[in-house]
Amino acid sequence: MGQITLTIAGRSHQVGCRDGEEPKLRALGAMLERHAPAAQHASGGSSDRTLLYIALILADQLAEREAGPQAKSEAGVLERIAERLEAVASALEEQGPDA
Repeated sequence: MGQITLTIAGRSHQVGCRDGEEPKLRALGAMLERHAPAAQHASGGSSDRTLLYIALILADQLAEREAGPQAKSEAGVLERIAERLEAVASALEEQGPDA
C-alpha cells in the first residue's frame, strides 16, 4: 500500500492509497492547492475553515458542470467564485477578529 504526503494550504496530510495511485493523488492535491490562496483569503487565514472553502469552490465547479453549459454566466465560473469569496472575505473583515 502506498502512502504520500500532500501539502495543502500550508498543512501536510498523510494519505494512504493503492500502489500506483500516487501520481493521481498528487494531481488531485495540486488541484486543491491551486484554490488555496483564494480559500485562505476568504477564511481570514483560519486553517480550519480553509479546507472547507476549498471544498466549496470545487463543489461549485462540479455543480456548474452538472448543470450544463446553459448555467454558465458570461463572467465565467471562476470569476463568480472569486466574487463570492471576496464578498465573504469582506464580511469577515467587517466582523473583526473577535467574531
